[in-house]
Amino acid sequence: MSEASPRGTYLVISETLRKDIEAGKGAGDGLPSEADLVRAHGVSRNTIRRALKVLEAEGVLESAPGIGWRVAQGGSRRSLSERMVAVIEEDSLAVGDSYPSEAKLCARFDVSRTAVRRVLAQMEGTGLLATVHGKGRTVRALPTSAVRT
Repeated sequence: MSEASPRGTYLVISETLRKDIEAGKGAGDGLPSEADLVRAHGVSRNTIRRALKVLEAEGVLESAPGIGWRVAQGGSRRSLSERMVAVIEEDSLAVGDSYPSEAKLCARFDVSRTAVRRVLAQMEGTGLLATVHGKGRTVRALPTSAVRT
């Protein structure tokens, strides 16, 4: 990586890896080693590990002892972010409606609270959700067709 990213370098790398997986790697396929990823992206091993952990938390990757990281067996190929944005349409939510709680999202997508919070922060940053302390999150805007998958 030649320049700093305002999103966090590990998030940029996790998105790159996700796109690579969606472009051609099937379930169960192995990924390059961490050392190969370090060289390819020009970052530290810890940055690569953080990127891989993001994808693991979203159910895209799984760690295979003795093998390394591989594309998770089964599960959705859409990112957690895409699935959480789709909740607005799937649940027929309108502007001003309550968005599901963190606990409900964790159960719905079978992911960690950390992964859910990261995507919620992204959704708030893009203006899709608003947080009212003590009342939860509400839909602030409907996703555009470019955001939907």
